[in-house]
Amino acid sequence: MAEHTVTFAVSRDQVTHDQVTHDPVTVQTGTLLTEAARLAKVEISQPCGGQGRCGRCLVKTTDGNIRRRSTLRLTAEDVQKGYALACQSVVEGDVSVELPPQEKVERRLSTDRTAAAVTVPPGYRYLSDQSLRRANLTLTPPNMDDQTDDWSRLLTALRKTPHALTFEGSHDQDNVQPAQLQASLPLIRRIGRIMRQGEWQVTAVLDLAPKRDGTRVARLLDLRPGHAAADAPLWGAAIDIGTTTVTLWLVDLLGGQVQAQVAEYNGQIARGEDVISRIIYASKNGGEDEMRQLVLKTINHLLERACQRAKVQPSEIFKVTVAGNSTMIHLLLGIPAESIRLMPFVTAVNSTPALTAGEVGFDVHPEAMIDCLPGVASYVGADISAGVLSSGMDDSDKVSLFLDIGTNGETVLGSHDWLVTCACSAGPAFEGAGVLHGMRATRGAIEEVWIHGQTYEPNYRVIGETKPRGFCGSGLISLLAELFLNGILDKGGNFNASLPGGRVRQGDHGLEYVVAWADETQHGKDIVITHVDVDNLLRAKAAIYAGFTVLANGVGYPLEEVEQVLIGGAFGKYINVEKAVEIGLLPDMPWDRFHFLGNTAVLGAYRALLDRHTRERIQDIASRMTYVELSADNSFYDAFTSALFLPHTNLSLFPSVVDELEQIEKQRQVTPDV
Repeated sequence: MAEHTVTFAVSRDQVTHDQVTHDPVTVQTGTLLTEAARLAKVEISQPCGGQGRCGRCLVKTTDGNIRRRSTLRLTAEDVQKGYALACQSVVEGDVSVELPPQEKVERRLSTDRTAAAVTVPPGYRYLSDQSLRRANLTLTPPNMDDQTDDWSRLLTALRKTPHALTFEGSHDQDNVQPAQLQASLPLIRRIGRIMRQGEWQVTAVLDLAPKRDGTRVARLLDLRPGHAAADAPLWGAAIDIGTTTVTLWLVDLLGGQVQAQVAEYNGQIARGEDVISRIIYASKNGGEDEMRQLVLKTINHLLERACQRAKVQPSEIFKVTVAGNSTMIHLLLGIPAESIRLMPFVTAVNSTPALTAGEVGFDVHPEAMIDCLPGVASYVGADISAGVLSSGMDDSDKVSLFLDIGTNGETVLGSHDWLVTCACSAGPAFEGAGVLHGMRATRGAIEEVWIHGQTYEPNYRVIGETKPRGFCGSGLISLLAELFLNGILDKGGNFNASLPGGRVRQGDHGLEYVVAWADETQHGKDIVITHVDVDNLLRAKAAIYAGFTVLANGVGYPLEEVEQVLIGGAFGKYINVEKAVEIGLLPDMPWDRFHFLGNTAVLGAYRALLDRHTRERIQDIASRMTYVELSADNSFYDAFTSALFLPHTNLSLFPSVVDELEQIEKQRQVTPDV
């Protein structure tokens, strides 16, 4: 097969168009441009996982031969100018390729919360609640009359040290018998030298975590020469691996305080913005290991940042709890995830055994215990189990609706007596994917929109108070509501082309509304929302609304009788309840029933990190939740179809929106056109 050279020139700036040219790489005929870019160490974002749907891997060929497998999202003029989708174009000769500046990921200021905002659970006691132990041991040196082996000598010292192998205040059956002490072979090889180096004074770090069958063992994680200071911190970490964002809290386990909090976008975003895209990408050659390495790189970078803030070495971390949806846990551990997206939608594992950092790849102490929290099903993972725990709904007599609004749209309904759950494939539209000018909630994203009822002119607020580049999820919800309430969109999501002002116009994808003219934007192009965008948003909101209505109907509990709606997830913090109700994303209820909880997954992981009883409670929550597979429920399609309108085909479900529309119409009648 013939070989060809591919040369990439990457633009560094939208304005100056400065470029960096990378060394050419040699590939064979038929190689995808994305694969050639990987060989050249050039980053090309593929938010749809290389399926050719998102159009965000757009490149321009300036010289040479390629073959486009697909021209989706490309106009004839684009093709003539040399534009192509890198994930859908193969090399057929020597070629030079230009890349536009890749989207920078900049965290919102609120992504890194202050440690002071997290309260240690009341009554937390290290010796009774925490499974991690640090014990200062003074050993009896061997002599000719005492030739006890080093391991047995260690066991004897542990037996004599209060609470080294037991929980304070616990019954005998809750304690660990010394004979059950375990350690890795590499550590066993070193214990003799460590004892002698410390002149028979050593510090042992152990984990007293329960086995899955309910019995207990003590695992020796580290043995160090000398005695540790009594007040020296004992470090652990809680991690939420979100599809979009990875969040990490660094915790001193002695007092339970969070000492550092960091967050970063999941590096896997470049290979897919939703779980299905990532599963598809992972199933390709080498994709599974690449996805694993991308999330490990993100996590290890966060560990480094958190440790720098707390002035501690990552090797001092001995325990990590991990929450995440089922796909994120599978990709982290390198477990094939294909079965999650294929009928009958089964995971390889919902509850993993305890693992070590060395096995997983975390840059902490290699013997540190990694506890991946239990999930429920393919699309209801450990993030929801942890979220239910931290929301408190499983311990409340109030019937609550817990929502995690994202690409999966997970829902839990119930109380301390019962819990049912489901997930719907909402897609990533509210996270900016599948929308022409959609983007993540970074600097330059329009996060809120207001439209004048007579002139149809918009005002907007931009993250970072700079010129806009596109819309993030909260901005899209706000815009959709404003377009509907002001008559620019009808119930079916169709634009009114007869309105004055020129904001509604014909575009490449049908009718569209211009939110920002080219001279107002960073990239010098009009920012619009198209009819196709509106359709994608309506499908996303319809899936979420249909999910929780079908769940409520399935158990015979009227949605209007739900006493509180608990909204978890980082995205939920930025949702405007009024706007979300106006488009039919959230049920029409009194606003005081809605509670925005932020990242409930990492909070649940933090509590499980501290308290062995809380960890057992999460296991119980996961086992108690009854999972409903919506694809097998015939009523879901009908509910979804009914919710494909603004706000819904059945307006009686949204009385406050009906009242608002009537008030707007009355205002129009008494206010002269401007």
